[in-house]
Amino acid sequence: MWSSLRALPRTVWLIGLISLVNDAASEMLYPLIPLYLSSVLMAGPRTLGLIEGIAEATASLLKLFSGAVVDRTQRAKPWIVFGYGLAGIGRPLVALVTGWPGLLLLRFADRVGKGLRTSPRDALLAASIGPERRGLAFGLHRAMDNAGAVIGPLLAAALLASGMALKDVFVWSIVPAVLCLVLALGLQEPTQPPAALRKPFDWRLRDMPPAFRRYLVVVALFTLGNSSNMFLLLRARELGLPQAQVPLLWAGVSAVAMVLSTPLSALSDRFGRMRLLVGGYVAYAGVYAALGVVTHAGLGLFAAFAAYGVFLAATEGVEKAMVADLAPADGQGTAFGWFNLTVGLMLLPASVVFGAAYQSAGPGAAFAFAGGCALLAAGLLVGWVRPAMPAR
Repeated sequence: MWSSLRALPRTVWLIGLISLVNDAASEMLYPLIPLYLSSVLMAGPRTLGLIEGIAEATASLLKLFSGAVVDRTQRAKPWIVFGYGLAGIGRPLVALVTGWPGLLLLRFADRVGKGLRTSPRDALLAASIGPERRGLAFGLHRAMDNAGAVIGPLLAAALLASGMALKDVFVWSIVPAVLCLVLALGLQEPTQPPAALRKPFDWRLRDMPPAFRRYLVVVALFTLGNSSNMFLLLRARELGLPQAQVPLLWAGVSAVAMVLSTPLSALSDRFGRMRLLVGGYVAYAGVYAALGVVTHAGLGLFAAFAAYGVFLAATEGVEKAMVADLAPADGQGTAFGWFNLTVGLMLLPASVVFGAAYQSAGPGAAFAFAGGCALLAAGLLVGWVRPAMPAR
């Protein structure tokens, strides 16, 4: 596998490095937002669900737009650069907010940046590699992204342990944000034939292959039960995990995903995407069942979070490789736009429903609902999506 990794194009490695640095900035703050919301802004789980749901869902509309524009113009780099720049500017400003509406506005700006860059970045990555190595390339990207998610929480934990105030940690996120922007400016796009530049806009999902449309339905169902990861951190804190250890716990999840993303995603190149996705969805259901019944911050909690890292490794890269497999060659950007739009739109009801259930019926009911959605999605992958897939 090492020789295959070394043979990957420069663009694949640079996109991975950009994601590593960006996630170091983002994940340095991500585990702290529930703490900041509850201890400084005095808001609860219902508000957390509202903020995360609105920010993710609204920004996701831009993922379809930017993906379709990439297919039209064959230019991905401007959207990638602007998207990372907008997110990098907004994160340090969290230190200035005095109420949850201000936090909502800045989280929205951060997600708008993600919405503008995600589909162009995925399309550029897919265009830089052949279909026989897509799983490896997307797996490497997720591994490097998760490497940043390890570095970020460790930095946050170190800064908090040194006595730095919670607000000041947000300010320091400007350093990796600037580095990420510099790296994005170094991206190069593959040369496209002149005819591709005249491709008209086409937003019609009905023109996509049937298997791709069915796949989107399954992704929507799974995402309905896949609310913001911040609820996992909130659960850990409520079970008695010390505040300083919350970033370390999330860093552990990212470390597991970092180590396993590349080999597990590469397995999908040999044994098929479907097996990895079904196994990952079933693992997700098991993790959420465990988190719903665990009673204290002991070995069971750490085992559940480690298993969650395995789920991320088995699915994040493979889901996107599946999109590239099922989409037409001249519609990759639009296909990734529809995929990212579907995931983002479903995050609004997912986070709102989960937050409301968590606060009114308790964590057990909320986690059980999420696990049930994952099991149903796994069954539909096998019985409904697979029969419509073209032979590989």
